[in-house]
Amino acid sequence: MIRLLKLLLLVPLLAGMLAAVGGLWWLQQPLPLAASEQKPLLVTIAPGSSAQTVADTLTSAGVNAPSALLYAWFRFSGQARDIKAGTYEIAPDTTPRTLLSKLVRGEQALRSVTLLEGWNIRQVLQAVRSSPDLTQDIEGMSHNDIMALIGYPGRHPEGRFFPDTYRVVTRAPASSVLKQAAQAMEQRLTQVWEQRDGASPLRTPDEALILASIVEKETGLESDRRRVASVFSNRLRIGMRLQTDPAVIYGLGERFDGNLRRVDLESDTRYNTYTRAGLPPTPIAMPGMASLLAAVRPVESNAIYFVSRGDGSSQFSATLEEHNAAVQRYILRR
Repeated sequence: MIRLLKLLLLVPLLAGMLAAVGGLWWLQQPLPLAASEQKPLLVTIAPGSSAQTVADTLTSAGVNAPSALLYAWFRFSGQARDIKAGTYEIAPDTTPRTLLSKLVRGEQALRSVTLLEGWNIRQVLQAVRSSPDLTQDIEGMSHNDIMALIGYPGRHPEGRFFPDTYRVVTRAPASSVLKQAAQAMEQRLTQVWEQRDGASPLRTPDEALILASIVEKETGLESDRRRVASVFSNRLRIGMRLQTDPAVIYGLGERFDGNLRRVDLESDTRYNTYTRAGLPPTPIAMPGMASLLAAVRPVESNAIYFVSRGDGSSQFSATLEEHNAAVQRYILRR
């Protein structure tokens, strides 16, 4: 009888031990995912979700584990209330233990969106609108509406976004990338304006942004940027027209077919710096940091002309005679 009692007491103990061992084993095993190709699952946990709702959301999204078992694990861990809302990527090798750790730490799925130096607003919006990782909340919106949405109502969008790679949560609104880029450009512009040369002819940060965009389009050679900026600064200082082809091309918009003709240079538009003095009314592209700095701190020189050497660099001249000789050498004799 005593032996029977001992055995009866031992059975639940053994069962408990087996359950504990089984539980520890399960916590270390990859969770099976519903996707036949075993690709990562994207799961969005809504704000305010209870532990049970989180477990149900996971199983509904394709995590092949009993919802009750996931819920029990969340509760048993003592971290059920620490799970954070967001969009998460669950890889095929994710275990219950690493899953909970991801949810508690808020390690959301991130994606990169890159905006390149020298892009114009059409290219910027195309990149953002075509990203499969973003939720499109700017589709069909005008430039004015987009700028208002991201907190810059009434501001022209050209050149207002800093070229960089932005990391955003998967399925984030497209406008969130634009807002980050606009804030980044505003911060960079403030920084470089504080470093401007006291002799600069530029009167406002916006003028610095416009000149920087011209410098960005006129050369891709790092060592030439400050010298190119010097030419345009010198021209502004003496009232000479800038005569920069990229501004004329920008004014042509989609009409530009890759061939800039004499008639284009002679046709007056707001962006034709051959027919109008001073800076164009807006930037013509997104300048990078090097071009921003060049615009406010050009090298000291007396050059008012430059011409491409054909290898990416430029020849700078202080007189028309020198410039004509450079044109003869580098353009006409190619």
